[in-house]
Formats: sequence, C-alpha cells, structure tokens
Amino acid sequence: MYICVCKAVTDSQIQTAINDGMDTHKALHQCLGVGSGCGKCNRHVRELVNKNNVPSDAIPVMI
Repeated sequence: MYICVCKAVTDSQIQTAINDGMDTHKALHQCLGVGSGCGKCNRHVRELVNKNNVPSDAIPVMI
C-alpha cells in the first residue's frame, strides 16, 4: 500500500529500509523522500518506525 503518495513510497519499501537500519523518520526522509511533499504520510511513517523500534526487553518471551 502506498504510504507516501507524493514520492510513490510503499509500506514494504519503508519496512525494507527499516530492516536495513534506517530506523528513524529522518533517515527514511533522507533515503526515500517520505514526508517531503504534502506531509500527510508523516504520521504513518512514524507509526511504522515506532512499531519496529520496540526494545528487545519489551518483547514477551514464551518459555
């Protein structure tokens, strides 16, 4: 699904960039250009970044 319509950036492109280490909104902006047009995507981009930046000690472990 397109997250940034202005720059034609999809959620999978953002996820790939996050997996490659670009785990801040600023890094995604510099790499993919998200948020540099109308700005409507900023909230969604931040949600994706926050979803992927959960500290490892906050993830429950099944024993």
